[in-house]
Amino acid sequence: MSEQPLWTVFLNASLVNNFVLAWFLGICPFLGVSGKLATATRMGGAVTFVMLITSLFVTGINALLAAIDAPYLSLISYIAVIASAVQLVEMFVKKTSPALFRALGIFLPLITTNCAILALALFQTNRGYGLLTGVVFALGAGAGFTLALVLMAGVRERLALHDTPQLVRGTALALVVAGILSVAFMGFAGLGN
Repeated sequence: MSEQPLWTVFLNASLVNNFVLAWFLGICPFLGVSGKLATATRMGGAVTFVMLITSLFVTGINALLAAIDAPYLSLISYIAVIASAVQLVEMFVKKTSPALFRALGIFLPLITTNCAILALALFQTNRGYGLLTGVVFALGAGAGFTLALVLMAGVRERLALHDTPQLVRGTALALVVAGILSVAFMGFAGLGN
């Protein structure tokens, strides 16, 4: 595979092929935590950190599994790394900010089952990214995930200030806004390859 410039890898992961708004991965925290801007920003940071740790370990795991001729263990290894990284984040958030820990609720441990993080590991492996490219890809994916959460939270906070019809309040309005954001991100499709 020809090596892409790092800025295109970052741009592609954050905007063109945004995990949430283009691939529809990580929808659970996207809809569940995007009610308040502060919570959405911190969840985006937590997911970005777990993506970065996962990306770093995926490179090593792939090299190790290739050396011992056991590529069939890759998926379970990725899941173990993701679960361990989430445990670290959960302990850190619980210790440093109990209010944030309560605000994130069940969505913090659910990062473990966030399909966006597992997809990052699988995409990185399938595309043959090395360590540096994988890290840039993870940072771009995390930035895109955070951007999607922040945009959604900003719109939802603004909509909470307006008198919306009862019929579209709550989940219905959140899904409409998510669809509009997704369509808006389709405009970035011309930037990628």
